[in-house]
Amino acid sequence: MKQTQAQVLMLSALGLVTASCSSAKKEVKTKPNVIVILADDLGYGDVSAYGDSVTIQTPNIDRLANDGVCFTNGHATSATSTPSRYALLTGRYPWKKDGARILAGDAPLLINTSTYTFPDMMRKAGYRTGAIGKWHLGIGAGHPNWNETIHPNANDIGFDFSCLIAATNDRVPTVFVENGAVLNLDPNDPIEVSYKHNFGNQPTARTHPELMTKMTYSHGHDGTVINGIPRIGFMKGGKSAIWDDENMASFFRDKVRTWIGQDSSKPFFLYYGLHEPHVPRTPNGMFVGKSGMGRRGDAILEADWVVGQLMDYLEENNLLENTIVIFTSDNGPVLDDGYNDGAVDSLGNHNPMGGFRGGKYSLFEAGTRVPFFVYWKGHTVKHTSDALVNQIDLMASISKLIGADCPTDIDSKNYLDVFMGKSDVGRSNMIMEANRRLALRDHDYVLIPPYKGPSRNGTNNELGNLPQWTLFDMKADPAQQVEIQDQKPEVTKRLKDEFLKITKGYYNPKPAAIKLK
Repeated sequence: MKQTQAQVLMLSALGLVTASCSSAKKEVKTKPNVIVILADDLGYGDVSAYGDSVTIQTPNIDRLANDGVCFTNGHATSATSTPSRYALLTGRYPWKKDGARILAGDAPLLINTSTYTFPDMMRKAGYRTGAIGKWHLGIGAGHPNWNETIHPNANDIGFDFSCLIAATNDRVPTVFVENGAVLNLDPNDPIEVSYKHNFGNQPTARTHPELMTKMTYSHGHDGTVINGIPRIGFMKGGKSAIWDDENMASFFRDKVRTWIGQDSSKPFFLYYGLHEPHVPRTPNGMFVGKSGMGRRGDAILEADWVVGQLMDYLEENNLLENTIVIFTSDNGPVLDDGYNDGAVDSLGNHNPMGGFRGGKYSLFEAGTRVPFFVYWKGHTVKHTSDALVNQIDLMASISKLIGADCPTDIDSKNYLDVFMGKSDVGRSNMIMEANRRLALRDHDYVLIPPYKGPSRNGTNNELGNLPQWTLFDMKADPAQQVEIQDQKPEVTKRLKDEFLKITKGYYNPKPAAIKLK
């Protein structure tokens, strides 16, 4: 029976248009390996597959786009790291979770161990599960003792193996944490970490600027200087465990290869968190100067190399035909994110935002519209799709593919046919988030509620703080330059009602101040 437009909208608002993952019961004959590669602060315009091969060339990432499904309307849930990672791994909107905001390096694990997660689902379906690379979801119960095995950690929420940057590469502690324990730690040189106070007269970037031999800070990063780079927070000890910034990519590359190759008796699920091009941008010497866009451009080339190394390994070991590779980014791009690294001055004609407005921290489009590609050799239908897709739906969609069960009360929905390239009918709506501020995307419209505060932050990215309810037509005006709420009052009212219904109990017209780090 044909539904009226009102009925469709009502069902959409209730999240019932697309079946949830609980309907997935049928087992596939051979369960494919699943790899999710999540880049860090990589913008829509930073990948040459979207048309700009003059200022940047990313041939290995482009391979996934050109031979798989290339989404031109793919989104993270959030314009910052921690919330978008939370959504991807839980299938739940982060704005429904207290504390889902940018975390300090000693913050407690954000995902409760009782929460059924994406890796839980995969492990229950017979997969071995691994998390390698950038984490930024907290560890322990808060202010952990870094000199012993820390619980809860990533292994306590569904991963069999984890080797991680505890927070971000610009925060202390600057050590790798494997299965909850700091790697290469000398017990006679214990680690101390604080985000509130320094340890005695320990030198910092402010007191001893001469220690900043590799780069200086522009804002925020004025704590302990490690490897010639100033960081957020204070750290003492742990010298034998400190990572080598320039060789981080190859370190994780080797960890990934070893983990994938150690057991072929089960399919695997890998969450591979790249640290590029997040600050501090410290690409290996083989990439320095190669992009013509300074450290940030060189870091993007390094990220592309990492993807190539993975794809070559899969091909050499006859794993491509049975491995789904999903590539995306945690949020949109940012240039000056706390270091004087030449990212702004070296940009030239490159547009990391891909022509969209905003960027990291922003409710405008470039905050959450990110590179998004799905490749499974011989299975995905190769084409470019303009379907509206969101990372939050990977959990439910993969559950459908492998015949796994997952909760009925999550926000993730099954769009497997879309991710496989068999359909271009994606989401009808979604809620976007940036530092606890919310906005609605409905088909081609974006509605941003009024928020007080500055129009830009210290990174010079536009935040999307607007004085009134503001409507944009993304199809007619993808750069969001023309406000049309006055021209379309009926659409504005309908979407306002829809937004307030979906976010009831969560929408706060006066969110806390914007935090950069």
